[in-house]
Amino acid sequence: MSRMVRILFALVIFAGAAPVSAQQDAGPSGDIFAPGLVAPNLDFRLNTPDGSLTAPVPYGPGAENPTLVQAPGRRYDLVLQARLVADGELLSEGVTWRVFDAHPDASGELPLLLETEPGGTSTVQLPTGEYFVHAAFGRAGATKRVTILDDSQMESVVLNAGGLKLDSVVGEDQPAPPERLSFEILQENESGDLLAVVPNASANRVIPLSAGTYHVVSRYGGVNAVVRADIEVEPGKLTEATMRHTGAEVTLKLVSEEGGEALANTSWAVTTQDGITVHESIGAFPSIVLAAGTYTAVAKHQDEIYSRDFVVETGIERDIEVRLEDLVQPETGTIVRPDMARELAEP
Repeated sequence: MSRMVRILFALVIFAGAAPVSAQQDAGPSGDIFAPGLVAPNLDFRLNTPDGSLTAPVPYGPGAENPTLVQAPGRRYDLVLQARLVADGELLSEGVTWRVFDAHPDASGELPLLLETEPGGTSTVQLPTGEYFVHAAFGRAGATKRVTILDDSQMESVVLNAGGLKLDSVVGEDQPAPPERLSFEILQENESGDLLAVVPNASANRVIPLSAGTYHVVSRYGGVNAVVRADIEVEPGKLTEATMRHTGAEVTLKLVSEEGGEALANTSWAVTTQDGITVHESIGAFPSIVLAAGTYTAVAKHQDEIYSRDFVVETGIERDIEVRLEDLVQPETGTIVRPDMARELAEP
């Protein structure tokens, strides 16, 4: 696609036509930091100095204000314990216990009898009967059928879970600003569709997950610096994954001359070489993160359109200055104005 056609795409947007929707995955992107992606032998408890886990993310199925059903009859102590693996240590924090009656109610649902605050080993009182006990630890969970007889008893639930800790670098080893990073953790269901398990995970935080394979999307900034990886979480272990991005942060400026002051009230559009608009904004000097590659910056100021091609190199932050002398002209030499954009864009 020629530079003129790419500019005309942006001109159509400024002229009031329906904008081309920005695609987060469009344009060039980085590769996955494959070597050492998974550290299967790292003990799961080594995340903090005292060997404990960071606070887990909320468990999805839990209700904010659950409706509890009181089970009648004499009550006996039921001591509930949870482990990541069968021979692992007892979890001392972050576990939420829920107890359901094993018999459905009139609506076909299993009545929720009680729900504990997050913690470790917990003791609840229940009358004789059949129950389902569910342990939730972050995004990991397991359910066990329990029968209460006429005495106190203890039950242990094995979560078959591990932890996932995510981070990203730019280029070889340049740390990416944590505030610019976000991670989406997805898992394939029985139909082969990817469903979000953790929609927005932070960097460098341990996330408890059931053992299995997860598809992780790392976003650097909010435009098109996106990389993906399939990561295996092993039971009882902490998996640390570092994902490698290309790209850098750039600041757009419309100036009267090189090194001049940025002009306010400027509308911006950034397009890829394929003509895809990946960014639109209004401001004197917007800063954005772009994947490495070649782009066109198009600025509109006081009904004039200006344009400049530029290259984003991995890890190199820079100002992109579009000058007033970069006034957009078609190949015929006529100055392009907003009211001409739609006509020029037509084949």
